[in-house]
Amino acid sequence: MNPSPGPAPVPAEQTLPAPAGTEPLLKLRGISKHFGPVQALFEVDLDLPSGQVTALCGDNGAGKSVLTKTIAGIHQADAGQMFWEGRPVHIRSPRDSAALGIETVYQDLALADNLDIVQNMFLGRERLNRFFLNEDGMERAAAETLASLHVTTVRSIRQPVATLSGGQRQAVAVAKAVMWNSKLVMLDEPTAALGVAQTRMVLDLIKRLKDHGLAVMVISHNLNDVFEVADRIAILHLGRMVAQQQASAFDRQSAVDFMTTGGSSREVASSGATQGRN
Repeated sequence: MNPSPGPAPVPAEQTLPAPAGTEPLLKLRGISKHFGPVQALFEVDLDLPSGQVTALCGDNGAGKSVLTKTIAGIHQADAGQMFWEGRPVHIRSPRDSAALGIETVYQDLALADNLDIVQNMFLGRERLNRFFLNEDGMERAAAETLASLHVTTVRSIRQPVATLSGGQRQAVAVAKAVMWNSKLVMLDEPTAALGVAQTRMVLDLIKRLKDHGLAVMVISHNLNDVFEVADRIAILHLGRMVAQQQASAFDRQSAVDFMTTGGSSREVASSGATQGRN
């Protein structure tokens, strides 16, 4: 049965301004990126507010990964401006991104299977007590971070990551990201290849990140997950931001229309409204 028609999503160019006093944590304006003759991003605008989950959606090749890696400092934008807490910033490397409080959890999670949970969470950022590792301090910090996120299914924080389920591994990767005073956490396909119970665990974890006041960006193809956790939805099509609005402004059909064609057929049929950038 087709979903009942809801309000037509506002195209990217017509996105309503944020209320006064609610400046987004990260604001992108006119971000463009090309690789040789291939234009990957075309003047992309994006707002990522604190305390909200923004879902970044789009078909394969839409530019989601390029935009994410540009925010993470892996790629540098060719044009456009980024604003962090209202001030202009230049992110030229992952170190610049991390210094602002931006952490990215990629789909491969970047965890070392042969190391335990504590070792993974502090990998490359180990705490020292004079000339020795501060094992007790790292254990306490790891346990406190996992507890604050209500991650209670791991048997021991000293068990090897190789023994964890997919959902537990995702939880460790997220905990690793948030324990470094992060303000924005970007999650790339966090529920890909997970079972029902593990997916539920990760979605609950995403909601808790929002409850902690963090800005969260979730890159996902799974619209069921998107509509469950997202406060806002931003949709890329062939490198252009074609829609960006509160999740309540979309239904699944309109989201699919924007993802696959760059516009909502219902919106065109009902109102002839202007689409996003062409």
